Amino acid sequence: MDPQLDALVRDAMERHHVPGVAIGIRGGGNEELGGWGVTSVEHPLAVDADTLFQIASVTKTITATVVMRLVERGDVELDAAVRRYLPSFRLRDEDVARRATVRHLLTHTGGWLGDCFADFGSGDDALQRYVDAMVELEQLTPLGEIWHYSNSSFTVLGRIIEVVSGSTYEEAARALLFAPLGMDHSVFSAGEAIVLRTAVGHQVVDERPRVARPWAFPRATTPVGGVVSTVRDLMRYARFHLGDGTAPDGTRLLSRETLELMRTPQADADLDRKVGIAWFLRDVGGVRQQYHGGVAIGQQGVLMLVPGRDAAIAVQTNSTRGGLLHGEVTRWWQRARLGVEQPEPAYVELERSRYAELAGRYLAELSDAELVLADTGLTYRSFSHNRLKVSPPPQDPPPSRVAFTAEDQFTLLEGPLKDTRGEFLRRDGAVAWMRVGGRVYRRAG
Repeated sequence: MDPQLDALVRDAMERHHVPGVAIGIRGGGNEELGGWGVTSVEHPLAVDADTLFQIASVTKTITATVVMRLVERGDVELDAAVRRYLPSFRLRDEDVARRATVRHLLTHTGGWLGDCFADFGSGDDALQRYVDAMVELEQLTPLGEIWHYSNSSFTVLGRIIEVVSGSTYEEAARALLFAPLGMDHSVFSAGEAIVLRTAVGHQVVDERPRVARPWAFPRATTPVGGVVSTVRDLMRYARFHLGDGTAPDGTRLLSRETLELMRTPQADADLDRKVGIAWFLRDVGGVRQQYHGGVAIGQQGVLMLVPGRDAAIAVQTNSTRGGLLHGEVTRWWQRARLGVEQPEPAYVELERSRYAELAGRYLAELSDAELVLADTGLTYRSFSHNRLKVSPPPQDPPPSRVAFTAEDQFTLLEGPLKDTRGEFLRRDGAVAWMRVGGRVYRRAG
């Protein structure tokens, strides 16, 4: 690995309390793979390129790729109603359930509650039971109108894969993607991972990493974030998406046109991002980036592709502060390997009356947030609901100053939330939601 990158990683691991890191980089037809640190502070093994990490929501791009294989086979249509494949699909809003399409699922534009991690057991009926229970989910925003991140939509996609393929989601993903690409170390469960070198997640408590429990998400959310993989396998997956749609042995899995469609904007996401078919899209310095991050229980990572340069980077970490590290690493990669750099934000001052208008409590499923009026503007606080009952429980981050980059857009300046960006969404001129990390927070009161 590049000595500059090695020094950056080692320094960031210490500053952000990250026990283990694995990185894969592709560029110029070459690949570099490396590991740093240990799998666990309790039972440490050295991390290498074949260490398993929970890739979390990077799984969504895998689910979407399997769906697109079924689309090319003629078994699924993007603009078909979900009920064509799941006739019993029900939501709290019957009109939305009737009109929702596969494309709404793939682009996070259904509008219903996305952050549901209910556990329906480890049986083969877990996805079906989850989808049947979605009738209880609140419709947060109108169908197709306001983008917000939807984990629950990808369980529906996983169930569609099961119904159409006649197999479990895991069996379909292996047969249609992992086996052809040679992703031999990619698995779906703790039972499969336990025989291999596997990273465990860590919560940072009092500035020290502690092993986080439980290890994995419920099986019903496997299509959402359940894949466990290595940076070596992620580079195999990246090569496929950067390529012509064929597997290493020449078997065609997808057409070039379908790969291009997956990285073509389908809807506006948050801030400066677009969403393709599951992938996030952003232009930096005139270079299109296709990427997805993932946050599991004490693990964080990212997979970023640049199709125009045949370039990719995968970073996996086993800490709740890992996002700070992989942000530094990907910025280094963009600057050193691609010659592009995210411009520094330009901050603006608002009238105090505007700060007063935005202050207040904002509510979401996984956490609440509060904007407090201060002498210098606004201060942001976050309060976790710990829906997954993680132990030790996550510590709420310290307050952070808020800096505005536009009338309704802001950046957080301090602590573990540093560089987190957000925005306010209005209805009839009044602030109705705050959107942070892709989630919509409903204004209290």
